[in-house]
Amino acid sequence: MNSNRVWAIARKETLQIIRDTRSLILAFLLPMTLIFLFGYAITLDIRQIPAVVADYSNTTHSRELIRKFTNSGYFVEIERTNLPERVTELIERSKAKVAVVIPVDFANQLITGTAEVQIITDGADANTTQSVVGYTSQIISQFNLESIERQFGGRVSVSPINLEPRFWFNPDLDSQNFLVPGLISLIMTILGSLLTSLTIAREWERGTMELLISTPITPLELAVGKLMPYYIIGIVDLFMAAYIGIAIFEVPFHGSLWLLFLFSSLFLLAVLANGYLISVVAKSQQLAFQLSLLTSFLPGFLLSGFLFPISSMPTMIQVVSHVIPGRYFIEVLRGLFLKGSGLELLYMQGLALLIFAVAFSVLATHKFRKTIE
Repeated sequence: MNSNRVWAIARKETLQIIRDTRSLILAFLLPMTLIFLFGYAITLDIRQIPAVVADYSNTTHSRELIRKFTNSGYFVEIERTNLPERVTELIERSKAKVAVVIPVDFANQLITGTAEVQIITDGADANTTQSVVGYTSQIISQFNLESIERQFGGRVSVSPINLEPRFWFNPDLDSQNFLVPGLISLIMTILGSLLTSLTIAREWERGTMELLISTPITPLELAVGKLMPYYIIGIVDLFMAAYIGIAIFEVPFHGSLWLLFLFSSLFLLAVLANGYLISVVAKSQQLAFQLSLLTSFLPGFLLSGFLFPISSMPTMIQVVSHVIPGRYFIEVLRGLFLKGSGLELLYMQGLALLIFAVAFSVLATHKFRKTIE
C-alpha cells in the first residue's frame, strides 16, 4: 500500500468535506444537537405528573396524605375538586394524568384498618401509568407505616421489614447516566454509516469515482484514504460528546480513556466499512440514505439496548441483536462510564467489534473490486 496515494486521497476527501456544508452539519452540528436534545428533553425519569385531587374527607389525615403526594416530587396538583364529573373531564382532556380520590369516611376507615384510596390513571399513556402505580404504592406504604407508629405511640407490635435497596453504578437512578453512553454509540453510527455512505455515493453520481478508479490506486488504498478523514471526525465527535456528557450532564466516567479510544476505534472501523459497503452497493445518495437508515440507524436505535432492554424482546429479536455492532459498543460504553470495567470484563465485546470491523472491511473491499471488474 502506497502511503503517498493514501494521503492524497485523504486530503482530497477532507477538502471535499470542508467545502460541503451538509457534510459539516452531519459531522459536527447534528451529533452535538442530538446529545443536547436527548440529554435535556428526553428522560426516562417520569416526574411532575399532573394530578387532580378529589378529597371528599377533608380531614387532617386526608390532607396529610395529599401533602405526601405533592411533596414527593412525582406529582403536581393542578386542581382540587369535589365534583366527579370534573375529575372525568380533566382525565379525558389529558390535562391530568392521575386522579387521587379520597372517600368521605377515610378517617374512620383508618381507625378500623379498612381505608381505601382510589387512584385513577390515564391508561392511554401506559409508561406513565406504570410509574404512577409504583410511585403511589411507595407513598401510601410510607403513610401506612407512619400511621401505625402514631397509633401505637411509636411502638408497633410487629417490627416492619426495613427494605434497604442499593443501586450499584447509578445510585440516583438518573436516566441521563443510562442514555448518554448509548447516545454516543448512536452518534458514531450516524457519522460512520450515514455520512460516509452519502458522501461517497455522491462521487458515484458525479462520476468522479470512475476517475479515481482509472488511476493506479488500489481498492484498499482508495478505501483507506476515503475513510481516514471520517475516522478522525468520529474520534473528535466521540471525545466532544463524552466531554459534554461528563461536564454538562454530570455522567460519571470511571473507566480508562485508552480503552475508550481502543473500543471506539474498533466500532468506528466497523460502521465506516459498513457505510463504504453501502455506498458501493447503492451508488446513489437516495438509496444510500435508505439503506443506511434500514441497516444501521434503526437497528442501532431499536435493537442495541439503547432505550429498550434486549432481555425483554422476543427470542428471535434477541438473536438478531447479536449482529448489531451497536449492542456490543453500548455495553462497552456503559461499562466504562458507569462501572469502570476493565479489559478483563470487556474483551468479548471488543472481540465482537473486531470481527465486525474485519468482516465489513473485507466485504466492502471485495464488493468494490467486483464493481471495478
